[in-house]
Amino acid sequence: MFDLRFFNENKLAQILELCNNNMEYDHLSETLLREKVVDDPDFDSQLIFTVYSGEQLVGFLDGVLRHIRGERIGYVKLMVVARHMRRQGIGKKMYLALEEKLREKKVHKIRVYDVPFNYFMPGIDPRYTAALSFFETMGFKRFGDTANLTVDLQGQDFNTTAREKELLGKGVEISRASYDDMQEIMDFVDEHFDLWRHEVANAYNSLPVSLHIARKDGKVKAFSGHNGNNFGTGWFGPMGTHPDLRGLGIGGILLKRCLQDMKDWGLEKSVIPWVGPIRFYSYYANAVVERVFWRYEKNFG
Repeated sequence: MFDLRFFNENKLAQILELCNNNMEYDHLSETLLREKVVDDPDFDSQLIFTVYSGEQLVGFLDGVLRHIRGERIGYVKLMVVARHMRRQGIGKKMYLALEEKLREKKVHKIRVYDVPFNYFMPGIDPRYTAALSFFETMGFKRFGDTANLTVDLQGQDFNTTAREKELLGKGVEISRASYDDMQEIMDFVDEHFDLWRHEVANAYNSLPVSLHIARKDGKVKAFSGHNGNNFGTGWFGPMGTHPDLRGLGIGGILLKRCLQDMKDWGLEKSVIPWVGPIRFYSYYANAVVERVFWRYEKNFG
């Protein structure tokens, strides 16, 4: 007999143990799990479910609702079932409970893992083949894919001094963001890259601030950050450049500044997640594809 319960923060240690014992290709720290669940900007305990067999935790599903550019989108952020309890309806029990709640909130669709603002992985790693099969059985359709790249930090030189001097001669100034810059940066992000607001703001939680910017004629025109998601794990991003300044190599400089930060912290590698322009990162940082992810959604019309 399985007992479906809402999330209880006091059980976070049990959930962490369940995740790390049953996610073959991933590992979570307590800090990281808390970031994904309790510290999510749209945290709602009524969208997070656990399943117990007696007093043994055997299932966990972390759900969340986002309002994205006029759409109400539900997400499965994390989901795990104990290996020895799989194929007994536990995953289905949790998912259907989440879908019912999200339907009540009139969502337009549900997606799996690729949650803007705060995510652990940008889709399903197809090596979790049972997960692919499960969501397809639940009516999800694959609509795309993406990849995480990795960069060897300790084996490379990311110095950008010479290139920064060249750009300064063109009126472009590169610097680390300061607290005095924050409002202007956030206004720039809100205007041009609104989905990255949460991660950019999170960069201000690092010491020093893990955000670098480019100014043209005194105005913020580009930014690049790290440690804004999956704190402490070497995740790069987000990054954005105003269309007027693209093609000058600003993005490459800002990228390398962030990678140098992480190298100085003693990290061995950086993860560049949810990548579109693989060529860019390969060229500037010798980044290589480490993992691929398949993206799934279920539409409700």
